[in-house]
Amino acid sequence: MASSSGRFLDPRGSAYDFMGLIMVRCPGCERAARVVPGPEDRAPGGRTAFRPRRLVCRGCGLSREGSGGDGGLSPGPARPATDPYFGMPLWLRAETRHGWLWAYDPEHLDLIRRFVQAPLRERAAWYDTGQRLTLVARLPAWVKRARNRDEVLRAVGRTRASLVAATPGRP
Repeated sequence: MASSSGRFLDPRGSAYDFMGLIMVRCPGCERAARVVPGPEDRAPGGRTAFRPRRLVCRGCGLSREGSGGDGGLSPGPARPATDPYFGMPLWLRAETRHGWLWAYDPEHLDLIRRFVQAPLRERAAWYDTGQRLTLVARLPAWVKRARNRDEVLRAVGRTRASLVAATPGRP
């Protein structure tokens, strides 16, 4: 977590921790839609990533059911990211000269912003939890470089601005 001292401590999460809500571009109206756990997903336990999903758009009323799928993550920064369940383009994404910066939801985007803007970044000791590759550790090298900080923060800012368009009731 980032503090007033400018430190960022890796919270040791993975991309799977941000798959409860995924913001995507609606195939019907091109507005922001959401991929959420399906209504039959009431059984406790198991990984959230492998449960059935529903694509819901408040703009046009589109609703699709989907299986849990394989829970595969996006291919990386070389091309625009898509959600792992329906293959729809992610809403929170921005292209930079180095590649695509993307996030599943606003909390994921905020984690990236806090990491990039922190001058001191502390990694989690993998031997404490047995988890070596956290979400922060898996960020592309160009996102981690201090010389790209301003460009990445501008991309995060553009992406955050797209959240205004995702607000229900807006044209």
